[in-house]
Amino acid sequence: MSPTEQLEIETKYDVDEHAMLPTLHELPGVASVAQPVELHLEAVYFDTAALDLAANKVTLRRRTGGEDDGWHVKLPVSSGERLEIQHPLGKAVRKVPLQVIRSVRVHVRDQVLIPVVTLATRRIVHRLLDADGEVLAEIADDEVTSTVDGKTETWREWEVELINGDLALLEATEPVLRAAGAQPASGPSKLARALGDRVPKLAKWELPKKPTTADLFRAYAGEQVKAIHERDPEVRRDLPDSVHKMRVATRRLRSALATYRPVVDREAGDRLRAELKWFAGELGGARDAEVLREHFGTAVDAQPVELVMGNVKDFVDTHLRSVYKAARVQALAALESERYFRLLDALDELLANPPLVGEERKAAKQLPELLDHDWKRMSKAVRRMEDAEDLATQDHELHEVRKASKRLRYAAESATPVLGDEATGLVSRAKEVQEVLGDHQDSVVARDLLRQLAVQVYLDGGNAFTFGRLHAAEEQRGEASRIAFLELWPTLKG
Repeated sequence: MSPTEQLEIETKYDVDEHAMLPTLHELPGVASVAQPVELHLEAVYFDTAALDLAANKVTLRRRTGGEDDGWHVKLPVSSGERLEIQHPLGKAVRKVPLQVIRSVRVHVRDQVLIPVVTLATRRIVHRLLDADGEVLAEIADDEVTSTVDGKTETWREWEVELINGDLALLEATEPVLRAAGAQPASGPSKLARALGDRVPKLAKWELPKKPTTADLFRAYAGEQVKAIHERDPEVRRDLPDSVHKMRVATRRLRSALATYRPVVDREAGDRLRAELKWFAGELGGARDAEVLREHFGTAVDAQPVELVMGNVKDFVDTHLRSVYKAARVQALAALESERYFRLLDALDELLANPPLVGEERKAAKQLPELLDHDWKRMSKAVRRMEDAEDLATQDHELHEVRKASKRLRYAAESATPVLGDEATGLVSRAKEVQEVLGDHQDSVVARDLLRQLAVQVYLDGGNAFTFGRLHAAEEQRGEASRIAFLELWPTLKG
C-alpha cells in the first residue's frame, strides 16, 4: 500500500478526571452524535537522541489499536494544522522503515532514530454527524499514560478533530467544552507534554529595527534555508512545482552569498555556494524535463494537423517522461546522500554562526552600493552580448544576462525591508529581464532537444519533417525574445 496524506485540523483541551463531556448535538450543523466507540491505543514515538524532530514540531510514531494503525508522520503546516502522512504498519517494530524516514530526512539526516516516548491511551470517540449521517468532527475523550525514560505520567484530555466539518464548528465547540471545565492544552501535542522541558528550544532571531548589512543577509539567508527545509519532503513526495521551488531557494541563497561578499567571509561563502550549485544541478534534470513536457504539450498542437507527420506529441512526451523518471531517481539519490546531509549541516551553521567579516555598517547606507555592483555586473553581460560575433555566442551571453538579472532581483528582494519602494522597483525591472530572457533560454534548450529527437527519428527510418517545423518555431521564439529584450533594455537603464 502507498502512503496516504490528510490535513489534520484539531484543538486539544486539558480536563480533570471529574469533567463530564457536555451535550454536543446542539452544535451548529450537528444533527446527531453517534454511539461512542472505545479504543485502546499504543503509540511509540521515534526521534534522534537530541530530539531534533520534536524541536522542529515534527512527530513520527508507530501506532496500533485504532482504526488507523500504521506509521504516522505529522508535519507542521500552520497554527492548529498539521499534514499527516500515514504509511502501512508492516512488520517493522523496533526500526523505522526507510520510506518513513525519508519523510523526515531533512531534520534527522543520517542520525539513528530511537524510541523516545510510549503513549498508552484509552480513547472514547464521539462522532458528530450531520443530517445525512456524514461525520463532521470527532471528539475524543482520552486518558493518557506516557512512559519516558522508565517514568510514567497520566493525564486526561479532550481532542476535537475536524473530519468533514468547517472551522465554524471547531470555533463553536470551544466555549461549550470550556464551560464544562476544559482548558486549552498546556502543549501542542501529547508528545510535547510527555517530553516536557527535554525538548531543545531552537534559537530565534529577529531582524533589528535598524539593521546592519550583515543583519539583512542573515534574515534573507534564513528565509531560504527555511524554504529548503519545507521543500525537501515535498520533492520526495513528487508534489507539483516542488523541485522548482527548491531550486529557486538554492539560487536565492547562492546569490545572497555572492552579493553580500563585503560582509560574508568569501572562502566560506564560496564553499557553500559550490555545494548549493551541486545540489541545484542534481535537481535540474527533473525540472528541465517538466518545463519541456509542458511546453511541447501545446507546441505540437499549435501545428497544422496536416503538417504533423507521425505521432510526434506522444513521441516527445514519452521521451521526456523517461528523462524525468531518470532525473528524479538522480534527485532522490542526492537527497539521500551524505553530501546533502552535510550541506544541511552547513546551512544550519550558516544561520547559527554566520561567517561575517568587515566592519558593521548600516544597511541603509551600504545596500545601494551592493545593488549598484550587481546592476553593473548585469550591464557588462549586456555589453558582451552586444559585442558577440556569432549567434551561438550571443545565445550564451543572453543566458549570462538572465543569470545576472536573477542575482540583481534576489539582491533587491533582500533589500526591500530597508530600501522599500526603491528596492521593489528594482525587483520589478530585473524580473522583466529575467522573464523575457527566460523564453529565450527555453527556446535554446528546446532546439537542442528537437535536433536530438529528429536525428533519432531519421535514423529509425521515420519522418523528421515536423521536428524541423518545431525547431523553426523555437528559433522564432528565441529571436522574438532577443528583440523584446533589446527593446526593453534601454527603458531600464535609467
